[in-house]
Amino acid sequence: MTAQDVLVTADRLVGLVDDARAGRLDLVLLDVRWTLGGPPGHDDYRRGHLPGAVFVPLDAELAAHGRPTDGRHPLPGLDRLQAAARRWGVRAGSTVVAYDATGNLAAARAWWLLRWAGFTDVRLLDGGLPAWVAAGRPLDDDEVVPAVGDVVLPGGGMATLDVEDVAGLADAGTLLDARAGERYRGEVEPVDPRAGHVPGAVSAPTADNLLPDGTFRPSAELRARFEALGVREGVATAVYCGSGVTAAHEVAALAIAGHDDVALYPGSWSQWSNLDRPVATGGP
Repeated sequence: MTAQDVLVTADRLVGLVDDARAGRLDLVLLDVRWTLGGPPGHDDYRRGHLPGAVFVPLDAELAAHGRPTDGRHPLPGLDRLQAAARRWGVRAGSTVVAYDATGNLAAARAWWLLRWAGFTDVRLLDGGLPAWVAAGRPLDDDEVVPAVGDVVLPGGGMATLDVEDVAGLADAGTLLDARAGERYRGEVEPVDPRAGHVPGAVSAPTADNLLPDGTFRPSAELRARFEALGVREGVATAVYCGSGVTAAHEVAALAIAGHDDVALYPGSWSQWSNLDRPVATGGP
């Protein structure tokens, strides 16, 4: 993958919207505004969203629900995700663009899940809603209910690790912890039962993938960042975060940097800290 396979700029999206209106493109826009413990993103959606965008509730459609030992956001089954994608209006030939208002920290979950499920024509709006507004484009406040799509999601598109794989990879490869540094070091833990990180993991906060305006850093900058953290061709690499949401953002950043073969640990710290697993603290 290249940056063009992961991202679309606001200016380029204007052209895609024009193509869709002219019937030359089947474009599906996904509004995935969500914050951990925050107010419902649907309220923000109703106050203003990209014209034609469908609201996607992350907790309901981009995650399953289970025991604490499964993690906070287990992966949904393919059947459930396919039904959700059809509700969004996704068809076999659709082009999908997902966005949020926080640098795609939430929208990347939709991007990664669709790719994990075998659907590849999906991108993130670089800079999200603020980039669209900064480009002088309009917003709508209606509730978009598209015609039901017919997409088939076969799966097998992106690599994952389960909890049994994680410790071995930390010893033999590069395991990136995408949470904020203070959570990695165990100084604070606002959500999960234990503070710290998986032994051997390297701190790689997701926020460092972004420029101040919420767009992704250029490919060369991201490549240098991840190489400094130990990511190399031929070395197994995986990412985790709190519950597998912002880790998807890190996978997207790694793809922009030219590293496609990266696994995601969906259970992440919310699963690891609920199990009888070793915990490390401290570090840079």
